Amino acid sequence: MIYVIGIGPGNEEYMTYECKEAIKDSEIIVGYKTYINLVKDLISDKQVIENGMKKEMERCKKAIEEAKKGKKVAVISSGDAGIYGMAGLILELVSKEEEKIEVKVVTGVTSSIQAASVLGAPLMHDFCHISLSDLLTPWDLIKKRVKLAAEGDFVICFYNPRSKGRPDNLKIAFEIMSEYKDLDTPVGIVKNAGRENEEKIITTIDDIDFEDVDMTTMVIVGNNTTFISNGKMITKRGYEI
Repeated sequence: MIYVIGIGPGNEEYMTYECKEAIKDSEIIVGYKTYINLVKDLISDKQVIENGMKKEMERCKKAIEEAKKGKKVAVISSGDAGIYGMAGLILELVSKEEEKIEVKVVTGVTSSIQAASVLGAPLMHDFCHISLSDLLTPWDLIKKRVKLAAEGDFVICFYNPRSKGRPDNLKIAFEIMSEYKDLDTPVGIVKNAGRENEEKIITTIDDIDFEDVDMTTMVIVGNNTTFISNGKMITKRGYEI
């Protein structure tokens, strides 16, 4: 049995009941060491298998190996396991196994949802998620998706917006969006959403300071109805008021 668990932003108060119960039911916890640290108070009596970044395949194969021994294994991701998490990879690998392995994907609170609650109500109409990390996705394809989402006037939630290895990807994405969105379109920046040292900045496409953004940040860009009121970012649903 494999539970693929989204632990949310990391603080226990934002974990779902299902998440906590799945961790409790598991014998072995598998995950990226940073995420393991976020749930250490819940797994003190468990066997833990952890490693570093870019070792996702190794972690998932180890989880499957332990599950085939009859163990109940929890593979943890931050946010929701089915949104840039481990659910897809686990299910792909299990689909190639001759032996039947039960997999349960456990819902978590993803960064865009958590950040949106901090900002107000920016996701009240059609929105999309785009990761600006080109480690697994060609950069030209990412730029095409940014262009089409901006042209379609979606609210856009940017994951993995800026890092030392790719400091200009977010700037390039904003240059692309500027062709289709007004420069005064509201932009919400939330660092460490749902964790200690949470920070919120509300700005615009024209005024954003890219230095405010790093890998712990969620960036949400509004559509043509999004406005700012009393420090809240609000996207209209379409009601006549």
